[in-house]
Amino acid sequence: MLLAIKNWFIQDKTEAHDPLDEFKRCGENRYLEQAIDNFNPDLYHYLCTQSDPETAEDICQKTWLAIVEKRQYYQSNSTPKAYIFKIARNALIDEFRKQNKFICDSNETDICTQDGDSNFNYACNEQLYNAIKALPHAQKEAVCLQLEGFSLKQIAQITTANPETVKTRLRYAKQQLKHMLGELK
Repeated sequence: MLLAIKNWFIQDKTEAHDPLDEFKRCGENRYLEQAIDNFNPDLYHYLCTQSDPETAEDICQKTWLAIVEKRQYYQSNSTPKAYIFKIARNALIDEFRKQNKFICDSNETDICTQDGDSNFNYACNEQLYNAIKALPHAQKEAVCLQLEGFSLKQIAQITTANPETVKTRLRYAKQQLKHMLGELK
């Protein structure tokens, strides 16, 4: 209901192709709101796969604040989603460094899961998420970014790694996942 009322007050309802570029250009909050609506669910899910839900919420807020404070630095030659994820990744690394746990212990890391349609699907998802949690940090990060829909080139930009390094991380991660999930059957 609140969303419907909010939409009544928005007079120009055009969707920008690149809301961050429009926000940089004119500073109108509607473009920032569009970016948050479009990318925040994926961002939060990614951060949950890398940390706990409380840290993920904090990093989401820090990410959007950084985007607002430094909007003039946005380059429209990258995708808005990759830019947002890169800022979030850097903020998460800073947070881990502050907490002296840059390499996360897989026992401390929770992954957000969505309720499955059946117990079987939930169990399979839970096994997959637990297997992903057990991966080394760099491999887990590459897999999670790929699951978010990023290309190899975009993952390389986000992680500031060589594309060949990203390919290697993904290959090793998939081999380990196959091995771990194969043992569970």
